[in-house]
Amino acid sequence: MAFLGVSALLFVASAVATVGWCTSMSMAWMRMPGQTWPGFAASFLGMWVVMMVAMMLPSLSLVLWRYREAVGRSWLIAVVGGGYFFVWTLFGMAAFSLGVALTTLVMHQPALARAMPIAVGVVVLIAGAYQFTAWKARELASCRALPADPGTAWRYGLRLGLHCSRCCVGLMAILLVIGIMDLRVMAAVVAAITIERLAPAAERVARVTGVVVVGAGLFLIGNAL
Repeated sequence: MAFLGVSALLFVASAVATVGWCTSMSMAWMRMPGQTWPGFAASFLGMWVVMMVAMMLPSLSLVLWRYREAVGRSWLIAVVGGGYFFVWTLFGMAAFSLGVALTTLVMHQPALARAMPIAVGVVVLIAGAYQFTAWKARELASCRALPADPGTAWRYGLRLGLHCSRCCVGLMAILLVIGIMDLRVMAAVVAAITIERLAPAAERVARVTGVVVVGAGLFLIGNAL
C-alpha cells in the first residue's frame, strides 16, 4: 500500500506543479543578472550533484552495504559512489544544455510557450508508459543486483550509474519538466525511486506507478487543452 500512496502523491504533485511550469522552469534555466555562463553552469551543476546525492542515497545505500560485505574493503565504497555519481553528473550536464536551449527557444517563440503545458503532459504520459516496458524491468533488475565478481570499484560504480540512470529516466524527466525547484515533486520522485528499488515486488511497483503517472499525463494534457 505504501507505493500506492507514493504514486498518488506523484500524481497530485505533478498536477499542482504544472500550473507554475513557465515560471519555475524559466527560473531554473535562466541566468541571474550579472551571472556569467560558466558561473551559471557551475551553479546548476553543483545544485544538481547535491540533489542527486540526496535523492539516490536512500536506495543506493543498500547496494553499497552489500558491496562492502562482498569485497570487505570499506574505502572502495567511496570509489563505487564516485563512479555512480559521475554518471549522474553527466546526466545533469546534458539536462542543463537541453533546458537552457529549450527555455531560450520558448522565450522567443510565444506559440511554443503556449504549447508547453501540453508538452509537459505528453512527457509525463511517456514517462508513465515507460514504466511498463521490458527495458525498464531489465534496468531495474540491474540496479538491484550485485555481481558475483565486482571487478574494479570504479567500473562497477559506472555500470551501476548507467543502469540506474536508464532505469530512472522517466521519473527524472518528470522532475526536469515539472518540479526541479519544487520540493513536493522532488520528494515524490525520491520516494518512488527508493520504493521501486527496495520493494520485493519491484516490477509491480513500477507498473502501479506507471498507471498513476499515465493518468497524471492525461489529466495534464486535458487540463491544458
